[in-house]
Amino acid sequence: MKVFVTGATGFIGTAVVRELLEAGHEVVGLARSSKGEEALKAAGAEVLRGSLQDLESLRRGAEQADGVIHLAYIHDFSDRAASEAADRQATEVIGEALAGTDKPFVLTSGMLMMRQDVVNTENDLAVGTGRYAEVAVDRLAEKGIRASVVRLSPTVHGEHDYGFVRVLVQIAREKGFSAYAGDGSNHWPAVHRLDSARLFRLAVESAPAGSRLHGVAEEGVPFLSIAEAIGHHLNVPVRSIPADQAASHFGWLNFAASANCQASSTQTQQLLNWHPQHPDLLSDLEAGYYFTD
Repeated sequence: MKVFVTGATGFIGTAVVRELLEAGHEVVGLARSSKGEEALKAAGAEVLRGSLQDLESLRRGAEQADGVIHLAYIHDFSDRAASEAADRQATEVIGEALAGTDKPFVLTSGMLMMRQDVVNTENDLAVGTGRYAEVAVDRLAEKGIRASVVRLSPTVHGEHDYGFVRVLVQIAREKGFSAYAGDGSNHWPAVHRLDSARLFRLAVESAPAGSRLHGVAEEGVPFLSIAEAIGHHLNVPVRSIPADQAASHFGWLNFAASANCQASSTQTQQLLNWHPQHPDLLSDLEAGYYFTD
């Protein structure tokens, strides 16, 4: 299968490209820069120069492929409306190119848009705003596309991760202590980057149209445990802060740091024979690479 991958040079995307190539697929990766182009070529992938906002490049990549994995997203939390609009346009253009072909189109969403304070399953629908994938997957399936969506854990962890966990480490360094809100009993689902890459590969190969898949290895890691691991490695105190002070402490990350989201991936594991096998989040924190500059 020839798979077009957007976000192919990102933290998850590079692992997805490698997973696809090792499984014998051809890969065309979207690259915005010469550096990204060089990295994709070195990995053994073909390159399509363009960006999420270059709709013609997206259309061309989708038309020439046997399937699409859409990972790219503009993570600009200062203008989330613009990021969501760009994602919506990109999804629609790729969908137009694939309409009526029964080709696979794997979209990406996030667990933080799911219900709070419960264990979410694949049958549950998102309640928060965010990636267009959550509302698009059924519409795309109706257009003759084998569309599915992977809901990723708030932390897809592993070496070279500069996401939420790395930001928590930076905040703890700056503030001089590792914090959690209230009693720290809120949870984050978690999945290792390499396990998520295998899930994307299995999805593009065989996920049925309309599938909602959970990129979740751990149903919910207590935020207190994350804060304690960070404090231990930085040798700084671990402190509770009142919930009404969390926004000022965590800044833009508070929407995630205060979330209490848990999720099961039982159905996903059974449907695709996907079984996470790489280190869990606390083991990755113990490995130490989150604390290197």
